[in-house]
Amino acid sequence: MRVLITVKAAPNPSETYGETVCVAGIRLDFDAPGWVRLYPINFRELDSPHTFKKYDIVSLRAKPARGDFRTESWRPDITSVHTVDHLKPWTRRRVEVEPYVDASMCAVREAVHANSAAPSLAAVRPDRVLGIDIKPHPGWSPEDQRKIDRYVGQLDLTGGDRTALQAPRFQGWYRYRCTPRCNGHRQGILDWEFVALQRTLKHRNDDDLVRELQAKYLDQMCAPGRDTVFYVGNQAKSPRTFSVLGVYWPKR
Repeated sequence: MRVLITVKAAPNPSETYGETVCVAGIRLDFDAPGWVRLYPINFRELDSPHTFKKYDIVSLRAKPARGDFRTESWRPDITSVHTVDHLKPWTRRRVEVEPYVDASMCAVREAVHANSAAPSLAAVRPDRVLGIDIKPHPGWSPEDQRKIDRYVGQLDLTGGDRTALQAPRFQGWYRYRCTPRCNGHRQGILDWEFVALQRTLKHRNDDDLVRELQAKYLDQMCAPGRDTVFYVGNQAKSPRTFSVLGVYWPKR
């Protein structure tokens, strides 16, 4: 398949892989276009020829994910990943993304309520972004920490060099209305870049870091002059729960 990468979610602890990343995008094959989810991917262990970034077009082999009822979910063969292009200007991205913008988040949720096998990935344009909530991250759960410790311990035995996955300092939620009649949505932000920005600014104090996150994710990405669209996706264990996986924000 050929996929335009639009989403890289923040890494999470994994029993088997240590840490995994959920990647999503738009399949560009003429015979099977549409949303696709690629999981699992351990991004820190990818060899350089197989790495890719958002808005890369990649070719790869994949097979349907066993045990995941969501039809968009595929298990990638990481060794087959090859980057063939990068869509840098927003104008090039718009051509591929705009046809997949849904009417509203309410419609996406209603479809899943009616049928759990309804689309699990979407792009929605908010009518109004009400704000962003940023709160301290509680840290990994005991179960997640056990997964991390076990994985790092296995690498130590084989001579591997790997640092444990650190929980971010803050977690965030967008509050928005998808239409004028919408009662409002509050969805967690799972974007890789939301976590990466915190690591880049790790020496800032908490108040400064919160201001930087607000400046980027609210004041800049959701500014009146931006045509903001949220990439959203649900969870296999909780299909009615959608999160913001990334933001598309070209100038209007």
